[in-house]
Amino acid sequence: MTEDTGNAASGPGFDEDTAPGQGILEVDVDDELALDDDRLRSALEAVLLVVDTPVTAAELATAVEQDVARVRTMLARMSDELTATNSGMDLRFAGDGWRYYTRAEFAPYVERLLLDGARSKLTRAALETLAVIAYRQPVSRARVSAIRGVNVDGVMRTLVARGLINEVGTDPQTTATMYATTELFLERLGLASLSELPDLAPLLPDVDVIDDLDEELSSDPRFAKLDRHRSDSTENDSSGSAADDTSVPVPDNDTQD
Repeated sequence: MTEDTGNAASGPGFDEDTAPGQGILEVDVDDELALDDDRLRSALEAVLLVVDTPVTAAELATAVEQDVARVRTMLARMSDELTATNSGMDLRFAGDGWRYYTRAEFAPYVERLLLDGARSKLTRAALETLAVIAYRQPVSRARVSAIRGVNVDGVMRTLVARGLINEVGTDPQTTATMYATTELFLERLGLASLSELPDLAPLLPDVDVIDDLDEELSSDPRFAKLDRHRSDSTENDSSGSAADDTSVPVPDNDTQD
């Protein structure tokens, strides 16, 4: 169910299942298949809970094997009762069919549930990795790992899952997947563009050191082989309790995000 602020198009004379010059669509119903009102309501509720797009009264009538006019009447009654009790669910005809929606006034509670997890703080490991990507983008996973001195596979997956970075192609020389920051990254920092990122000079001894490292790594055939291997390998997500960063040549105390 989704929140929508549109109004149901219903009322006297409204008929979503007819067209000019056509009569009301009817579904032949055997007396033995006729449902009482309570059973019909329950059947319609069950069907409406699983649809991901609006469905017409005719489609619902076919699903529950009942007359279209009776289904339409029941839908209107269900909608009125939900509104009268100020239910969190709202049944409305919107677009070209009926569907359950979250009532607008309760949307903040839904947003809190869905967004709070995404707004949790990033670990130091994630922030450091994100900083490298922001200033060196587009950049490969292996190069980020080389700059930080630790394995960053786990934390890179976290940043991708958060929508802060994404894939932007491959390196023409190594075929390694390249990563860059997203619009969400700029939005979270309150920046209009990457040009507004603070200067790195006060934070690093010499930015040229990273440039020299990039050139050195690019010319090293061992690095190219490592980059290709990383780009072709699949990620193993089976260990949910493993740390985002595992120490390699340089010890690091990064913890999982």
